[in-house]
Amino acid sequence: MSDHPTVPSVAVVAQWVDNAVWSTPIVDLHTHLYPPAFGSLLLYGIDELLTYHYLVCEVVRAGSIDAEAFYAMPKEKQAEHVWQTLFLERAPVSEACRGVLTVLRRLKLDVASRDLKSYRAFFKSQSPAAQIDLAMKTANVRTIVMTNDPFDPVERECWMKKAAVDPRMRAVLRIDPLLVGWPNTAGALSAMGYTAGADLGEKSMKEIRRFLNDWLDRMGAIYIACSLPPSWKYPDDSPSTKVLDGAILPICRERGLPMAMMIGVNKLVNPALRVGGDSLAKADIRSLERILAANPNNRFLITMLSRENQHELAVTARKFRNLFLFGCWWFLNNPVIIEEMTRMRMELLGPSFTPQHSDARVLEQIIYKWDHSRMIIAKVLKDKFNDIAAAGWPVTEAEVQRTVSAYFADNFENFLKAK
Repeated sequence: MSDHPTVPSVAVVAQWVDNAVWSTPIVDLHTHLYPPAFGSLLLYGIDELLTYHYLVCEVVRAGSIDAEAFYAMPKEKQAEHVWQTLFLERAPVSEACRGVLTVLRRLKLDVASRDLKSYRAFFKSQSPAAQIDLAMKTANVRTIVMTNDPFDPVERECWMKKAAVDPRMRAVLRIDPLLVGWPNTAGALSAMGYTAGADLGEKSMKEIRRFLNDWLDRMGAIYIACSLPPSWKYPDDSPSTKVLDGAILPICRERGLPMAMMIGVNKLVNPALRVGGDSLAKADIRSLERILAANPNNRFLITMLSRENQHELAVTARKFRNLFLFGCWWFLNNPVIIEEMTRMRMELLGPSFTPQHSDARVLEQIIYKWDHSRMIIAKVLKDKFNDIAAAGWPVTEAEVQRTVSAYFADNFENFLKAK
């Protein structure tokens, strides 16, 4: 008799993967959600789901009304128009429409009834705090990582008043205007009590560093984040490079914090669509390679928006241990692309990245985005574990669980702690 462990069957591996994928709580490392104390910034409920910009773009494309007419309607009328046009008059086959249906089903609402009034009644019966509890339990998410912008006057006021933050939510300092907004950002900083000039001299850098330290302390932020256009270059003589090198990266090193860079968004290619008017383009991977190489003592959380960047990005992650690759961002959050990206990343990087984040702006989106992504991640993991089992490797249930835990929480949390 052999002393070697038995190689499990395909069916056994599949069951282990399903058990682990659906039972393991998730750390959702990038969202746009808020606690109840932040008032109107917390978006939830069926009307917010239906008027999310993914669906607005789709309903305007359907052609019955233009963006100006759509936005002229009150929120409830907008939601009713989306429901009528995209769900009743057309088959709701897009991923954004399917997501709404998944939310309704997982909250045990009668999808077959197609009754928008009953869905509204359910959500109106829930308090914001109760809905957060329900959404997190349903999605099996244990930690929500927010995106927090001190340049937004509404949000800034919440932080200044020390509004209560749900302990399951972690803050992130979002600093886009510091990198893409000069010289206008100098005036915004001055209005907040920081004397920064448009010239970005040493006095300005000192004030920017003071701003960063103050807000990191106020929020208890776990990383600094920014969104960058595909045209972003590093290094160059732009304000972006000057602020990165003179303020942001030094503060990250001093405080041991990663910097998240989300690269590839072209802002407002169609301004009429408002927040839905952004698009994408392929970015220059060489700029990313240069900032990684020039700053080995900084850690970077990286995601890119263009599908055409994904192979280059995964290869770059093999070369730089200070790059942590995460998620299928925004326009990449489509099942066919998620599966392709997840397979490629597993094949190039093994279990050393985070395959997904929800990027949710409406609370209940965490339900559908994680349900849909879990199905895909499970499918890919079954193939990968059965591949190594077929090669004679005796896969164990503990090994499967360890891998899933790494993808869903441990990799990110360990990267935060890394030195």
